[in-house]
Amino acid sequence: MDLGLKGKVALVTGAGSQTGFGKGIALQLAKEGCDVIILDKNGEGAKQTAAEIAGMGCKSMSFQVDLTKSAEVNSAVKTALDKFQKIDILVNNAGQSTPPKMFVDKTEEEWEPDININLKSVLIVTKAVLPQMITNKYGKIVNISSGVGTMGMASSTIYSAAKAGVMAFTKALAKEVIGHGINVNSVSPGLGDTNFLRSSNMLKTAETPPEFKKAMSAHIPAGRMTTPQDIGYMTTFLVSDAASDIVGVVFDVDGGAIIKF
Repeated sequence: MDLGLKGKVALVTGAGSQTGFGKGIALQLAKEGCDVIILDKNGEGAKQTAAEIAGMGCKSMSFQVDLTKSAEVNSAVKTALDKFQKIDILVNNAGQSTPPKMFVDKTEEEWEPDININLKSVLIVTKAVLPQMITNKYGKIVNISSGVGTMGMASSTIYSAAKAGVMAFTKALAKEVIGHGINVNSVSPGLGDTNFLRSSNMLKTAETPPEFKKAMSAHIPAGRMTTPQDIGYMTTFLVSDAASDIVGVVFDVDGGAIIKF
């Protein structure tokens, strides 16, 4: 099925990691003919992903940006709009989790990273991109959340709260902007072999040990971890006009993990 994305311009946050969901999303959008803008604190990784996209025949540009700073985000978005004239698609993918720690032991200062990158950055980037979507009466926004926003995770209470906030923001914003021709939805990934695991100190090596994959997969009905390609496929569908009647929905893409708990 032709998703009709050729010539669309997409902005994806957090696509600098070479093992994360963001890169999987960015590459899948490029495969469908989108030009892709990448915003990430990892400047070198963002350049690498952009170069790969350019090698596929699509236009791409990257920015090293602190997504929790509105001035930096606004500047990058302005530069991107000067070049591309429009941003049709926004994927708020960037996220991280601090090392597990019980809430009672966590200081207020330790709350901030989980809240800022997982929730505040979604608000900041959306606010920067949304006005021109409203003017153009067209836009597709996908916010990447997490199953812990539904289930909650002990020792990751603030991260869980932030991801739940992303889900609530998705539903509320969807109601505000659907009348402007803008669809807002969310994808909630399952446990994946991504940079998230390393940033959470769950993995100490650059590659996931086979025994870790086997142990984790045993708890997932589908018998495997979620891949960046899985999230890329779902996100690409949601930003296409084939999904134009889908509004304010959170989709679990997790191999059935959410139904087990």
